[in-house]
Formats: sequence, C-alpha cells, structure tokens
Amino acid sequence: MLESLQSLFNVQALLTAILAWLPNLITALLIFIAFRVAIHLLSPHLERAFQRMQLEAAITGMMLSLFRTVMLVLAVVMSLGQLGVDVAAALAGIGVLGLSIGFAAQDSLSNVIAGFLILMDKPFTTNDWITVGDQKGRVVEISMRTTRLRTRSNTYVIIPNKTLLDQVLVNHSRHGATRIEVPVGIAYKESISNARAVLLAAVAKLPDVLTEPAARVDVLSLDDSAVSLEVEVWIANAEDEEDISAAVVEVCKLALDEAGIQIPFPHLQLFVDAVEAGVWDQARRLVGKA
Repeated sequence: MLESLQSLFNVQALLTAILAWLPNLITALLIFIAFRVAIHLLSPHLERAFQRMQLEAAITGMMLSLFRTVMLVLAVVMSLGQLGVDVAAALAGIGVLGLSIGFAAQDSLSNVIAGFLILMDKPFTTNDWITVGDQKGRVVEISMRTTRLRTRSNTYVIIPNKTLLDQVLVNHSRHGATRIEVPVGIAYKESISNARAVLLAAVAKLPDVLTEPAARVDVLSLDDSAVSLEVEVWIANAEDEEDISAAVVEVCKLALDEAGIQIPFPHLQLFVDAVEAGVWDQARRLVGKA
C-alpha cells in the first residue's frame, strides 16, 4: 500500500514538472518555427538582391548558406535558452570545437578565402581562357575551394584557389580580341618591305584573322643568320589561339617559298684574311695522314 502511494506521488510530481515545463517547451518550439518561417520567406528576397548586385553564383550560394546557418544557430540557441539550457557554456564548447576544426583544416580554409577573393575581384570568369603555371584551359566552374579548367586536350584540371592567387595568372579572354605573335626569319639579302607585303597578303586570306585591328609585320632584331620579323594578327576567340598560330606559320612559310624569299637556317660563315707561312703545308700533311 505504501509503495502504491509513493508511486502515485512520483507520477503526480512528474506530471506537475511536465506541466510547469510545458509553456517553456511550447515557447521554444514557436521560436524555432518562427525562425524557420523567416528563413523560408527571406531567402528568395536575398537571392534576388544578390543577383541584382551581379554576384557570382558561388558567392550567392555561399551567402545564402551562411544566412540560413546563422539563422538556424540563433533559433537553436534561443530555443535552448527557453528550456533552461546554459547557452553560454554550450557556445563556449562550440567555439573551442570550431577552433580545433579550423586548425585542422587550414589549407581548406585558405582555399575558401582565396575563392571568395577570386569571386569578388573577378580576375577571370566562367568560359574565360586562362594560363596558370603550365596549365592553360577554359574555366568551366569556380567553386569556393577550387577552380576547374578544361584544356584543349579535353582534360579536366582542378586547381586549388590558393594556387591561383599565389601564381602569375594570364587571362586570354579578358579584353575580347587576342593577338597572336609568330616569329619569321628572312635572309639578309632579302627586301624587308617585300617580305612584309608577302606575309600580310598571306595572313589576310585566313578566315579567322580579324581585319580590325589590322595585321602587322615588325622587325624584331638582326640575328646571326637572319633578319627576325614578327607577324602579328588578331583573333576573336582565345580558344582558337593555337590552331590559328599553326595556320599562320604554315601560310607564311608557303608564301615566302612561293615568292622566292629565303628563310635561312642557322649557319656560320668563316672569312680567312691571312694565313701564316707553313699552315697550309701542315694542313695537307694532316689530311694525308687521315
């Protein structure tokens, strides 16, 4: 009988505690639901605002994710506070855990920060042709941690964003038209003006070479075996740079051959002004022994 009474009082005490705690629980649930509704209602408006600011898709996604995360953390903290949880101690523990994770993932965080800087500064955008180190390709995707290139060989190159900031980067597409520079050598006996006319006429026949800016042929230097010229043409798409460079080299060689203009190979010409007595006799003896 005594045990039954004790059990009854324990149940009543439990029910009393639950009823006393129930308003706080309902308040906590209402706070959490209110934050979830706010996230659902505000996210589309924020996304449109970011799009009007012409931010990259990756930055827009990151900012929306950050907004949702912050809102959820606030919802959890305020809800737990209503339930009597020591929020300050919990936040301190989360802070220590965050520091530990940060030290363990320094490289990843560096790449994320570099990705944010790339997306804000915009040294390149999607579909630009860039060169980084020994890699050249078209940018197909910019994420917060890496940038992905597709090369002319159809290979997929993934470059950490920190690497892009630490190296010299060449953007071939930034200002539209791209200039191609092809060196050509002619013999010293040939006329530079005649060779220039022949070369300009040859490259003008290529369909992918722009007429404006106009092609040029400049004298670079007077080398040991040739007069070095440079054929400069402009193309619309950096993607075609290698193909058109090869075409320019080919048409220049054929045009010079057809015009009878010599393209000299490297050679050394020796002039003998005076020979000491007995040198030729010694040379003949050496040749005879051979």
